[in-house]
Amino acid sequence: MPTFDQALRKAGEFGRFQRRVFLLLCLTGVTFAFLFVGVVFLGNQPDYYWCRGPRATELAERCAWSPEEEWNRTAPELRTLAERRGQGHCHRYLLEATNASTELSCDPLAAFPNRSAPLVPCSGDWRYVETHSTIVSQFDLVCDNAWMLDLTQAILNLGFLAGAFTLGYAADRYGRIVIYLISCFGVGVTGIVVAFAPNFSVFVIFRFLQGVFGKGAWMTCFVIVTEIVGSKQRRIVGIVIQMFFTLGIILLPGIAYFTPSWQGIQLAISLPSFLFLLYYWVVPESPRWLITRKQGEKALQILRHVAKCNGKYLSPNYSEITVTDEEVSNPSFLDLVRTPQMRKCTLILMFAWFTSAVVYQGLVMRLGIVGGNLYIDFFISGLVELPGALLILLTIERLGRRLPFAASNIVAGVACLVTAFLPEGLPWLRTAVATLGRLGITMAFEIVYLVNSELYPTTLRNFGVSLCSGLCDFGGIIAPFLLFRLAAVWLELPLIIFGILASICGGLVMLLPETKGIALPETVDDVEKLGSSQLHPCGRKKKTQVSSSNV
Repeated sequence: MPTFDQALRKAGEFGRFQRRVFLLLCLTGVTFAFLFVGVVFLGNQPDYYWCRGPRATELAERCAWSPEEEWNRTAPELRTLAERRGQGHCHRYLLEATNASTELSCDPLAAFPNRSAPLVPCSGDWRYVETHSTIVSQFDLVCDNAWMLDLTQAILNLGFLAGAFTLGYAADRYGRIVIYLISCFGVGVTGIVVAFAPNFSVFVIFRFLQGVFGKGAWMTCFVIVTEIVGSKQRRIVGIVIQMFFTLGIILLPGIAYFTPSWQGIQLAISLPSFLFLLYYWVVPESPRWLITRKQGEKALQILRHVAKCNGKYLSPNYSEITVTDEEVSNPSFLDLVRTPQMRKCTLILMFAWFTSAVVYQGLVMRLGIVGGNLYIDFFISGLVELPGALLILLTIERLGRRLPFAASNIVAGVACLVTAFLPEGLPWLRTAVATLGRLGITMAFEIVYLVNSELYPTTLRNFGVSLCSGLCDFGGIIAPFLLFRLAAVWLELPLIIFGILASICGGLVMLLPETKGIALPETVDDVEKLGSSQLHPCGRKKKTQVSSSNV
């Protein structure tokens, strides 16, 4: 009796059908990258900002000053380090305390204001000088409210985390493609509401929901593409789909540069998701998932369509296909830790996701505080990631998954530790070593997606990948706080923490079983046999037969 993998080989493991579906779903990676890092441009700091009181407002209007003239003539000197970094003022002169009969002059040579006037904290009436409007100026996220900008990204990551749990579970229970389409629709709708949010509360609520649906679309499309191809092609699709994420990072600064408002950027991030609804007619349900739900007839119908598109033919011998005799059950966290091998894989993968997120985002943000042109720097940071994907493609099939996974983490960890202790007088060397660290953690981040999907059975794959990657979202929440809080103590302290985390992760992943050239596990028993001779790439032990009368 043929197994699913045998039928897939006969229908074509990576023929025209799979290539078409794969390239279509890869576009999800571009839009997810937009959502993942879009806050860099949505919340870009204005060139200058300050506040003014009633008398300063009256004077600026009477004198018809431009914003730059008003800044130069009425704003007090920058007082704190935070103000100097942000080129903004968190205090204003209390001109109301001066003699009401004193006429303030429009003469640029006149002293304004009386330097003896007291300074008071700003309480509103903010003014901004900026080339692109942002949520900072829209919702006054400066000075005492500056933490609210960090909250917007934390809320998005909380949405990712919630999406990993809820929609990851739903995709394993109700199907991959239906959850993917619902998620894409949700990303588009919530993104539009975010763009036209009347206040900050609405903005935050729907940004959270966009994170939920965004994570559902990204993780589900990743699982679909790994389930419709053969074992030899999984390493290609698993890495190339991440290259589309990098493509999104490369494209975003160009979109942001030519879009004058944050609302336009937000719509550019969100509206493409509606186009993915067209996939209803071209992307089928995962036949692997159908088999686990004891729907072998539907799975065979899809395989015959795949064979036809690939120019293949399934003989009458493939009128029935074997499926596991395990009872259909809904996934839970206990399923991921109940058996020894599953428990080991789950705990190590959760730590690997967390480490990748903290180190990756930490290094990106650390490069961002150096200054320079935001758009060019961001574009270059995306280009740095491309060699990582190419290196993975060159090594992962020759050396397996574990060794490149461990080596990339160790390289990132050592590079962070070395950079922390290099002298300031060698900026070129520090930049080169830091770039090597960014390359290493990028490779680790991309490999963990592939390894995670290969180490879980079909019945738990989407739920397991989503749950473990939830630690990535948790790492994304704490990464900025870890970076900036520790940097306040010692600038290089975050690099030491990053180096330790990555080095430990490099050692732990060597404990994972190797999955090179092995068919995707379909049951928990298959996972427990990984690394032993009991699991054959083409077959399983426990089988029953499902006949198809339609094919």
